[in-house]
Amino acid sequence: MIYVSSNNTLLPKVKPYYSTRLGKAFLGDTLNLIKKIPDNSVNLIITSPPYGLRKKKEYGNADPEVYVKWFMPFAEQFLRVLKPNGSFVLNIGGGWEKGKPTRSLYQFELLLELCKHGFNLAEEFIWYKPSALPTPAEWVTIRRVRVKDAIEYVWWLSKTPHPKADNRKVLRPYSDSMKALLANGYKAKLRPSGHKISEKFRVDNKGSIPPNFLEISNTESNSHYLRMCQQHGLKPHPARFPAKLPEFFISFLTDKNDVVLDPFAGSNVTGEAAEHLNRKWIAFELKEEYLKGSKFRFNLSQKTLFSNQ
Repeated sequence: MIYVSSNNTLLPKVKPYYSTRLGKAFLGDTLNLIKKIPDNSVNLIITSPPYGLRKKKEYGNADPEVYVKWFMPFAEQFLRVLKPNGSFVLNIGGGWEKGKPTRSLYQFELLLELCKHGFNLAEEFIWYKPSALPTPAEWVTIRRVRVKDAIEYVWWLSKTPHPKADNRKVLRPYSDSMKALLANGYKAKLRPSGHKISEKFRVDNKGSIPPNFLEISNTESNSHYLRMCQQHGLKPHPARFPAKLPEFFISFLTDKNDVVLDPFAGSNVTGEAAEHLNRKWIAFELKEEYLKGSKFRFNLSQKTLFSNQ
Protein backbone atom coordinates (compact mmCIF):
# COMPACT_ATOMS: atom_id res chain seq x y z
CA MET A 1 0.00 0.00 0.00
CA ILE A 2 1.01 3.63 -0.49
CA TYR A 3 1.11 5.70 2.65
CA VAL A 4 0.90 9.46 2.88
CA SER A 5 2.08 8.85 6.42
CA SER A 6 2.55 5.75 8.52
CA ASN A 7 -1.10 5.79 9.62
CA ASN A 8 -3.00 7.21 6.65
CA THR A 9 -3.57 5.00 3.59
CA LEU A 10 -5.25 6.81 0.72
CA LEU A 11 -4.12 5.07 -2.45
CA PRO A 12 -3.83 1.47 -3.57
CA LYS A 13 -0.51 0.09 -4.73
CA VAL A 14 0.80 2.79 -7.06
CA LYS A 15 4.44 3.73 -7.03
CA PRO A 16 5.06 7.38 -6.11
CA TYR A 17 7.62 9.41 -8.02
CA TYR A 18 9.07 10.53 -4.69
CA SER A 19 8.14 10.68 -1.02
CA THR A 20 8.83 13.05 1.84
CA ARG A 21 8.14 12.92 5.55
CA LEU A 22 4.49 13.91 5.02
CA GLY A 23 3.66 13.55 1.37
CA LYS A 24 3.94 11.76 -1.94
CA ALA A 25 4.17 13.03 -5.50
CA PHE A 26 2.82 10.95 -8.37
CA LEU A 27 3.59 11.14 -12.08
CA GLY A 28 0.57 10.58 -14.30
CA ASP A 29 -2.84 11.70 -15.48
CA THR A 30 -4.88 13.18 -12.64
CA LEU A 31 -8.13 11.62 -13.86
CA ASN A 32 -6.56 8.17 -13.60
CA LEU A 33 -4.79 8.74 -10.29
CA ILE A 34 -7.57 10.48 -8.41
CA LYS A 35 -10.00 7.64 -9.05
CA LYS A 36 -7.82 5.52 -6.76
CA ILE A 37 -8.47 7.85 -3.80
CA PRO A 38 -11.42 6.79 -1.60
CA ASP A 39 -14.53 8.92 -1.19
CA ASN A 40 -14.57 11.61 1.52
CA SER A 41 -10.88 11.34 2.38
CA VAL A 42 -9.22 14.66 1.48
CA ASN A 43 -9.53 17.81 3.63
CA LEU A 44 -8.40 20.38 1.09
CA ILE A 45 -7.83 20.50 -2.64
CA ILE A 46 -5.87 23.56 -3.68
CA THR A 47 -4.61 24.00 -7.19
CA SER A 48 -3.89 26.31 -10.08
CA PRO A 49 -4.69 24.39 -13.29
CA PRO A 50 -3.68 25.49 -16.78
CA TYR A 51 -5.74 28.57 -17.62
CA GLY A 52 -8.08 28.90 -20.58
CA LEU A 53 -5.77 31.05 -22.67
CA ARG A 54 -5.67 31.69 -26.42
CA LYS A 55 -1.90 31.36 -26.48
CA LYS A 56 -0.77 27.80 -26.02
CA LYS A 57 1.60 27.17 -23.13
CA GLU A 58 4.19 24.42 -22.87
CA TYR A 59 2.44 22.90 -19.85
CA GLY A 60 -0.79 22.47 -21.86
CA ASN A 61 -4.03 24.44 -21.70
CA ALA A 62 -7.54 24.22 -23.14
CA ASP A 63 -9.17 26.95 -25.22
CA PRO A 64 -11.68 29.15 -23.35
CA GLU A 65 -14.59 27.83 -25.45
CA VAL A 66 -14.05 24.24 -24.27
CA TYR A 67 -12.52 24.90 -20.87
CA VAL A 68 -15.61 24.14 -18.78
CA LYS A 69 -16.20 20.87 -20.61
CA TRP A 70 -12.53 19.95 -20.13
CA PHE A 71 -12.55 20.77 -16.41
CA MET A 72 -15.79 19.20 -15.20
CA PRO A 73 -14.61 15.54 -15.17
CA PHE A 74 -11.90 16.67 -12.73
CA ALA A 75 -14.46 18.58 -10.65
CA GLU A 76 -16.64 15.48 -10.34
CA GLN A 77 -13.73 13.60 -8.79
CA PHE A 78 -12.79 16.55 -6.55
CA LEU A 79 -16.31 16.59 -5.11
CA ARG A 80 -16.18 12.84 -4.51
CA VAL A 81 -12.83 12.69 -2.65
CA LEU A 82 -13.38 15.75 -0.45
CA LYS A 83 -14.50 15.17 3.12
CA PRO A 84 -17.99 16.53 3.90
CA ASN A 85 -16.50 19.64 5.55
CA GLY A 86 -13.61 19.90 3.08
CA SER A 87 -12.78 22.75 0.70
CA PHE A 88 -11.67 23.19 -2.90
CA VAL A 89 -9.58 26.30 -3.56
CA LEU A 90 -9.17 27.13 -7.23
CA ASN A 91 -6.78 29.80 -8.51
CA ILE A 92 -7.70 30.65 -12.07
CA GLY A 93 -6.64 33.63 -14.15
CA GLY A 94 -8.71 35.43 -16.74
CA GLY A 95 -8.35 35.75 -20.48
CA TRP A 96 -9.19 38.04 -23.35
CA GLU A 97 -11.43 37.63 -26.36
CA LYS A 98 -9.50 36.80 -29.50
CA GLY A 99 -8.47 40.02 -31.26
CA LYS A 100 -10.53 42.20 -28.92
CA PRO A 101 -9.74 44.33 -25.86
CA THR A 102 -12.59 42.67 -23.95
CA ARG A 103 -12.48 39.99 -21.30
CA SER A 104 -13.33 36.32 -21.65
CA LEU A 105 -15.94 35.03 -19.21
CA TYR A 106 -14.69 31.45 -19.14
CA GLN A 107 -13.66 31.41 -15.46
CA PHE A 108 -17.07 32.78 -14.40
CA GLU A 109 -18.80 30.19 -16.57
CA LEU A 110 -16.72 27.54 -14.82
CA LEU A 111 -17.66 28.88 -11.40
CA LEU A 112 -21.37 28.74 -12.23
CA GLU A 113 -21.03 25.20 -13.53
CA LEU A 114 -19.18 24.07 -10.41
CA CYS A 115 -21.94 25.48 -8.21
CA LYS A 116 -24.62 23.81 -10.34
CA HIS A 117 -22.91 20.46 -9.81
CA GLY A 118 -22.71 20.42 -6.02
CA PHE A 119 -20.12 22.94 -4.88
CA ASN A 120 -20.93 25.95 -2.72
CA LEU A 121 -19.12 29.24 -3.23
CA ALA A 122 -17.86 29.85 0.29
CA GLU A 123 -16.04 33.06 -0.67
CA GLU A 124 -14.25 34.66 -3.56
CA PHE A 125 -10.75 36.09 -3.21
CA ILE A 126 -8.84 38.57 -5.32
CA TRP A 127 -5.14 37.89 -5.68
CA TYR A 128 -3.40 41.17 -6.49
CA LYS A 129 0.04 40.86 -8.06
CA PRO A 130 1.74 44.25 -7.64
CA SER A 131 4.72 43.26 -9.78
CA ALA A 132 2.64 42.07 -12.75
CA LEU A 133 3.94 43.02 -16.18
CA PRO A 134 1.90 45.45 -18.33
CA THR A 135 -0.06 42.86 -20.28
CA PRO A 136 -1.80 42.22 -22.61
CA ALA A 137 0.79 44.18 -24.57
CA GLU A 138 -1.46 44.84 -27.59
CA TRP A 139 -4.00 46.77 -25.52
CA VAL A 140 -1.79 48.10 -22.71
CA THR A 141 1.58 49.13 -24.15
CA ILE A 142 0.87 49.41 -27.88
CA ARG A 143 -2.65 50.80 -28.31
CA ARG A 144 -2.79 52.08 -24.70
CA VAL A 145 -6.51 51.43 -24.31
CA ARG A 146 -6.40 49.20 -21.20
CA VAL A 147 -4.46 49.12 -17.94
CA LYS A 148 -2.30 46.15 -16.99
CA ASP A 149 -3.98 42.97 -15.86
CA ALA A 150 -2.75 42.46 -12.29
CA ILE A 151 -5.39 40.39 -10.49
CA GLU A 152 -6.52 36.79 -10.50
CA TYR A 153 -9.52 35.17 -8.89
CA VAL A 154 -9.25 32.50 -6.25
CA TRP A 155 -12.52 30.67 -5.67
CA TRP A 156 -13.03 29.02 -2.28
CA LEU A 157 -15.59 26.27 -2.83
CA SER A 158 -16.96 23.64 -0.47
CA LYS A 159 -19.21 20.58 -0.31
CA THR A 160 -21.28 22.09 2.51
CA PRO A 161 -22.26 25.69 3.30
CA HIS A 162 -20.36 25.22 6.57
CA PRO A 163 -16.85 23.93 5.72
CA LYS A 164 -14.08 23.70 8.28
CA ALA A 165 -12.38 27.09 8.58
CA ASP A 166 -10.88 29.29 11.29
CA ASN A 167 -9.78 32.84 10.50
CA ARG A 168 -7.94 33.03 13.84
CA LYS A 169 -5.21 30.99 12.15
CA VAL A 170 -4.54 33.72 9.56
CA LEU A 171 -4.78 36.90 11.64
CA ARG A 172 -2.60 39.82 10.60
CA PRO A 173 -0.69 42.15 12.92
CA TYR A 174 -2.70 45.14 14.08
CA SER A 175 -2.02 48.48 12.44
CA ASP A 176 -0.46 51.25 14.53
CA SER A 177 -3.82 53.04 14.71
CA MET A 178 -5.55 49.92 15.99
CA LYS A 179 -2.82 49.40 18.58
CA ALA A 180 -3.34 52.99 19.73
CA LEU A 181 -7.10 52.45 19.91
CA LEU A 182 -6.64 49.36 22.06
CA ALA A 183 -4.23 51.22 24.33
CA ASN A 184 -6.25 54.44 24.66
CA GLY A 185 -9.77 53.10 24.54
CA TYR A 186 -12.69 53.66 22.18
CA LYS A 187 -16.07 55.25 22.81
CA ALA A 188 -18.95 53.24 21.35
CA LYS A 189 -20.90 55.27 18.80
CA LEU A 190 -22.91 55.17 15.59
CA ARG A 191 -20.83 55.77 12.46
CA PRO A 192 -22.11 58.00 9.61
CA SER A 193 -22.70 54.84 7.57
CA GLY A 194 -25.20 53.68 10.18
CA HIS A 195 -22.94 50.92 11.46
CA LYS A 196 -22.86 50.76 15.23
CA ILE A 197 -19.42 50.30 16.80
CA SER A 198 -19.84 48.67 20.19
CA GLU A 199 -17.45 48.33 23.13
CA LYS A 200 -16.47 44.92 21.78
CA PHE A 201 -14.54 46.74 19.04
CA ARG A 202 -11.73 47.47 21.49
CA VAL A 203 -11.24 43.83 22.49
CA ASP A 204 -7.72 42.61 21.73
CA ASN A 205 -8.19 39.55 19.51
CA LYS A 206 -4.43 39.21 18.90
CA GLY A 207 -4.65 40.41 15.32
CA SER A 208 -6.92 41.69 12.59
CA ILE A 209 -9.07 39.49 10.38
CA PRO A 210 -7.64 39.55 6.85
CA PRO A 211 -9.76 40.68 3.90
CA ASN A 212 -10.49 38.56 0.83
CA PHE A 213 -7.96 40.70 -1.02
CA LEU A 214 -4.55 39.02 -1.08
CA GLU A 215 -1.59 41.16 -2.10
CA ILE A 216 1.17 38.67 -2.89
CA SER A 217 4.01 39.33 -5.31
CA ASN A 218 4.73 36.55 -7.74
CA THR A 219 8.45 37.12 -8.16
CA GLU A 220 11.15 34.49 -7.89
CA SER A 221 14.57 35.08 -9.35
CA ASN A 222 17.17 33.33 -7.21
CA SER A 223 15.38 30.67 -5.16
CA HIS A 224 16.87 27.33 -4.18
CA TYR A 225 14.44 25.65 -6.58
CA LEU A 226 15.57 27.75 -9.55
CA ARG A 227 19.26 27.39 -8.75
CA MET A 228 18.99 23.62 -8.45
CA CYS A 229 17.00 23.31 -11.68
CA GLN A 230 19.69 25.30 -13.47
CA GLN A 231 22.46 23.23 -11.89
CA HIS A 232 20.85 19.96 -13.03
CA GLY A 233 19.80 21.16 -16.49
CA LEU A 234 16.06 21.07 -15.77
CA LYS A 235 13.61 23.66 -17.05
CA PRO A 236 11.66 25.26 -14.18
CA HIS A 237 7.91 25.30 -14.38
CA PRO A 238 7.02 28.58 -16.16
CA ALA A 239 3.85 29.37 -14.16
CA ARG A 240 4.62 28.90 -10.48
CA PHE A 241 2.39 30.52 -7.91
CA PRO A 242 4.02 31.94 -4.74
CA ALA A 243 4.13 29.76 -1.62
CA LYS A 244 2.27 32.38 0.42
CA LEU A 245 -0.89 31.68 -1.57
CA PRO A 246 -1.31 28.00 -0.63
CA GLU A 247 0.12 28.70 2.83
CA PHE A 248 -2.75 31.10 3.54
CA PHE A 249 -5.48 28.65 2.59
CA ILE A 250 -3.81 25.60 4.15
CA SER A 251 -3.50 27.50 7.43
CA PHE A 252 -7.05 28.86 7.20
CA LEU A 253 -8.89 25.70 6.16
CA THR A 254 -6.99 22.74 7.64
CA ASP A 255 -5.48 21.43 10.85
CA LYS A 256 -2.20 19.66 11.52
CA ASN A 257 -2.08 16.22 9.86
CA ASP A 258 -5.00 16.96 7.53
CA VAL A 259 -4.61 15.84 3.90
CA VAL A 260 -4.00 18.39 1.13
CA LEU A 261 -4.20 17.46 -2.56
CA ASP A 262 -2.87 19.39 -5.56
CA PRO A 263 -4.09 17.65 -8.73
CA PHE A 264 -2.15 19.97 -11.08
CA ALA A 265 1.01 20.20 -9.00
CA GLY A 266 3.52 21.66 -11.47
CA SER A 267 6.64 22.34 -9.39
CA ASN A 268 4.73 21.30 -6.24
CA VAL A 269 4.61 24.60 -4.37
CA THR A 270 1.50 23.30 -2.59
CA GLY A 271 3.33 20.22 -1.34
CA GLU A 272 6.18 22.35 -0.04
CA ALA A 273 3.75 24.64 1.78
CA ALA A 274 1.85 21.69 3.27
CA GLU A 275 5.07 20.05 4.45
CA HIS A 276 6.15 23.28 6.12
CA LEU A 277 2.80 23.51 7.91
CA ASN A 278 2.79 19.84 9.02
CA ARG A 279 -0.03 18.73 6.74
CA LYS A 280 -0.02 15.49 4.77
CA TRP A 281 -0.07 16.04 1.05
CA ILE A 282 -0.55 14.35 -2.32
CA ALA A 283 0.60 15.84 -5.63
CA PHE A 284 -0.27 14.76 -9.18
CA GLU A 285 1.68 16.02 -12.18
CA LEU A 286 1.59 14.95 -15.83
CA LYS A 287 5.03 16.20 -16.93
CA GLU A 288 8.04 14.37 -15.51
CA GLU A 289 10.48 17.26 -15.90
CA TYR A 290 8.38 19.48 -13.63
CA LEU A 291 8.04 16.75 -11.02
CA LYS A 292 11.74 15.95 -11.15
CA GLY A 293 12.60 19.59 -10.50
CA SER A 294 10.05 19.80 -7.69
CA LYS A 295 12.18 17.44 -5.59
CA PHE A 296 14.54 20.33 -4.92
CA ARG A 297 11.85 22.18 -2.96
CA PHE A 298 12.15 19.76 -0.06
CA ASN A 299 15.89 20.04 0.53
CA LEU A 300 15.18 23.15 2.57
CA SER A 301 12.58 21.68 4.92
CA GLN A 302 13.94 18.20 5.69
CA LYS A 303 17.18 16.26 5.57
CA THR A 304 15.96 13.09 3.85
CA LEU A 305 14.16 12.72 0.54
CA PHE A 306 13.03 9.18 -0.16
CA SER A 307 13.37 8.81 -3.92
CA ASN A 308 11.69 5.95 -5.73
CA GLN A 309 13.50 6.51 -9.02
